[in-house]
Amino acid sequence: MKTVSSLPVDEDGTEPTPLRRQPTQRRSARRVERMLDACAHLLDDVGYEALSTTRIAERAGVAIGSVYQFFPDKRAITQEVTRRNVELFVSRVGARFLDEDYRGWWEAVDAIIDEYVDMHRSVPGFKSLHFGDVVDLNLLDSDSENNMVIAGRLRGLLLEEYGLADSEELDVAVLVAVEAGDAVLKLAFRRDPKGEPEIVAAAKQLIRSFLSRRLNPRRQRQQA
Repeated sequence: MKTVSSLPVDEDGTEPTPLRRQPTQRRSARRVERMLDACAHLLDDVGYEALSTTRIAERAGVAIGSVYQFFPDKRAITQEVTRRNVELFVSRVGARFLDEDYRGWWEAVDAIIDEYVDMHRSVPGFKSLHFGDVVDLNLLDSDSENNMVIAGRLRGLLLEEYGLADSEELDVAVLVAVEAGDAVLKLAFRRDPKGEPEIVAAAKQLIRSFLSRRLNPRRQRQQA
């Protein structure tokens, strides 16, 4: 069975990107960020089908040649926006783990969901991409579906913070929790642009109940 993975890495240990080349100057880096910001806003405004490199260039205030200098097409730009969202999501979750004290992994799971909901409400492009599944199920990694990549990152955080036993069972449990949570939270935002609170609460309850049964079978037997 294929286990969940982190974002793919190149031989030199760095994460590959869809950029044709890395910006080497601060001015170029700022220009690339403007392109990504423009792409994110346009995804929310017009959707992926109507997105184009010309629109991105116009929104970013750059020449179309500057876009092609760094990205071959709109898919590559969307891929980089998704990758940026993943890194922001994981870093924000990690910051919560450092700043807040949780009684256990179950409260950490609630915090992860809260961060997802907050980013859905506030981060341009996040609600349109959901880590890229509307564009390509393998947008983040050609060998792994997007949610498998996300599960790998969150699994790593839980292992580091709570000392859960590393096992194939944990792999499967976290992946199923991510898939189930993703589906229910999408429902929450279809019913309410801000996320219907009752469904968000139901997503937390569903994931906590499932993971508790999978990760603490002995305690579950004692409570039965």
